Amino acid sequence: MNTMIRAALASVPVLLALVGCSPDGGGRPTASLPPPAPQASAPPVPTPSAAVTRTLDRAAADQLLRNSGVTLQWIDWNTRGTANARDDAGVMRLTASQASLNGPGRLWLDGRVTEIGADYFVFSGTIRITDTPDAGRRCEATREDWRFAVTQNRPYWRLRTFEWCDELTDYIDIYKPAAGR
Repeated sequence: MNTMIRAALASVPVLLALVGCSPDGGGRPTASLPPPAPQASAPPVPTPSAAVTRTLDRAAADQLLRNSGVTLQWIDWNTRGTANARDDAGVMRLTASQASLNGPGRLWLDGRVTEIGADYFVFSGTIRITDTPDAGRRCEATREDWRFAVTQNRPYWRLRTFEWCDELTDYIDIYKPAAGR
């Protein structure tokens, strides 16, 4: 037992020394804690990357979603390129392309439909035409107001901005779905 008391008493000066070194001088030991982490601000509320497509005619929107391709008259009237219209959480997206079978000519569209009515739609995005009708030609523009419309009861929507690049008239047509499709 004598050994136990000695061991206990031997630790008293060390404890007293520690108490005397407390930063507040009041004899109470204080823990040295790291400073509190800054409060993280609430994450920003996500905003949609694009406004929902304004659909004024559901039948026309369904036809555009089921379209049967795209043409540019300089490339080929008879061999259509692909046009992919899809609904992305209420935003109709449109990507289309056509490539010449006999040369480097290309048509490319990418963007979204901002509004669709019974005989028209408004496209916001980029249209690019390269190497057609002449090699080296490059037309590219990004706009929010490309207007495609059906005229004279035709089976396609035609871009109504004809001479948007270099004074040449470009007929870009997106075809309604074939019967039964």
